[in-house]
Amino acid sequence: MLARVATFAIDGIDPRHVWVEVDIRSGLPAFTIVGLADTAVREARERIQTAVLNSGYEFPECGSCPN
Repeated sequence: MLARVATFAIDGIDPRHVWVEVDIRSGLPAFTIVGLADTAVREARERIQTAVLNSGYEFPECGSCPN
């Protein structure tokens, strides 16, 4: 694991404590989000990709990445 950050997510009006972990390994590029399979998690893939690109970094092309 490269980094682990403690943060919060909003669930209705209640905050929920969550951990965000990042792991970077050599090999084929892949991008995976784990957690509840609801709409917010699926949309997070696109938000993360946009944030990386808007920060001036390249997002690697991979089969599991959003288009």
